[in-house]
Amino acid sequence: MTSDDILKNKEYSSKIEPYDIRKLNLEKFIDSISSLDKVEIMRLTDSYGPPIHESEYEGIIVSEETYKTALKINELRTQKGFNPLVIIVIPLLKDNSDQKISSTSIRKHLN
Repeated sequence: MTSDDILKNKEYSSKIEPYDIRKLNLEKFIDSISSLDKVEIMRLTDSYGPPIHESEYEGIIVSEETYKTALKINELRTQKGFNPLVIIVIPLLKDNSDQKISSTSIRKHLN
């Protein structure tokens, strides 16, 4: 299954821009606040990404909702003899109605 196939199963998937456009917009944003030399943007093709295959990763930033995935990544890394990642958990943001702000809720309200 490709990353495009995974996205097709998401709610309001028709409102998800193609990867190249999302990447370009991300690069523009990062460039506006920092140097693009400090980051590497890569397309994810599974739930775990490169850190389960490559030892040099040191940390991961996740939401409260994806914390369990980070724990699974560390479990898989440990099985391969890699150091576990430092996990930084960011809180979910809520709107004025106390509902979590998510990409799905944002897509729902796009024209």
